Amino acid sequence: MNPNLSCLQAYPFERLRELFASVQPNPDFSPISLGIGEPRHAAPELVKQAYCNAILNSGGLSVYPATAGDPALRSAMSQWLQRRYALKVDSATQILPINGSREALFAFAQTVIKPTAPDQARPLVVCPNPFYQIYEGAAYLAGAEPFFVNSDPARNFAQDWDSVPESVWARTQLLFVCTPGNPAGAVMPLSEWAKLFDLSERFGFVIASDECYSEIYFRDEAPLGGLEAAAKLGRHDFKNLVSFTSLSKRSNVPGMRSGFCAGDAALMKQFLLYRTYHGSAMSPVIQAASIAAWNDEVHVVDNRAKYRAKFAQVTPMLSSVLDVALPDAGFYLWAKVKGSDTEFARDLLANYNVTVLPGSFLAREAQGSNPGAGRIRMALVAETDECVEAAGRIVQFVQSRA
Repeated sequence: MNPNLSCLQAYPFERLRELFASVQPNPDFSPISLGIGEPRHAAPELVKQAYCNAILNSGGLSVYPATAGDPALRSAMSQWLQRRYALKVDSATQILPINGSREALFAFAQTVIKPTAPDQARPLVVCPNPFYQIYEGAAYLAGAEPFFVNSDPARNFAQDWDSVPESVWARTQLLFVCTPGNPAGAVMPLSEWAKLFDLSERFGFVIASDECYSEIYFRDEAPLGGLEAAAKLGRHDFKNLVSFTSLSKRSNVPGMRSGFCAGDAALMKQFLLYRTYHGSAMSPVIQAASIAAWNDEVHVVDNRAKYRAKFAQVTPMLSSVLDVALPDAGFYLWAKVKGSDTEFARDLLANYNVTVLPGSFLAREAQGSNPGAGRIRMALVAETDECVEAAGRIVQFVQSRA
């Protein structure tokens, strides 16, 4: 067996099941889950129709798809980047379809990490903390070690990149960034991108930018993307940068497993080679539905409006009893609680049948602390009425503990 498998920790939702194993939820309340970030708004009709048409009319199930995807799909992705970020990205050399950002983020690490000899120190993969757990697993299984950079609540949960020693950057081969962030929803500003690009230039590491929450935001200005930041800073070749995005949150189709990555043409060429052997080609039926999704913004605007209305109702309710504020983007609320986050989650389920995710499950002990401890993540993915009901129960629960 791959010895690196022993480095993997239990996934947060497995830990959540273990935490709740002995809990008997209060039967007086119907169950409401805010624990998993799975979009539950309805999938767009135009996407479903395109999917059905592809099955019935195109013979899309009768052929092996190309790993690089159909040129029409890559063109739709390139056009979306032009509309969204005012970017000119070559659909032939700088874009690849992916089976959801999770799959591709993992595979990308396997592509770019250069193994070291057994007697040498392992390469490092720098990650935000808290973080999406795929980053850690991808690092270990590529033969590297993760180095976690804690978020700072006083700076809108931005990572303190200045705290990373030069000796760490010198061993770094890959940096994962998540913007808008999971779980706090912070968006990286241009100044932070400039700092990371300078570090990448000095030390030669690759930046993988996870941007799957980019289309759910609450400010007037859409979140800055990594490729957009590079262009603004004159880095039009996107050297050592690849951004990853997905239709799961944008279009409420997590079951499609569809997205794309774009960036440095040299990296994309090698990633395509890896994926050719990896067997990760996207089904032609999914490609047809994806083209319909990327070509339409009406459903995205409607979806964003639903989240804005929902957060406008729920956030003031919860902020009356918890330390929580409207994020820049995403569909999570990242709240500070009194005492243990795991006890809070257990007692909330037992008394009010509402599931939330303990923040400590999303982070690791680093630099002497776990930045997720004492916090909970709430995914406001259900319809507004259900989220408002859950918020009301949480308010009652917190007041009962005072």
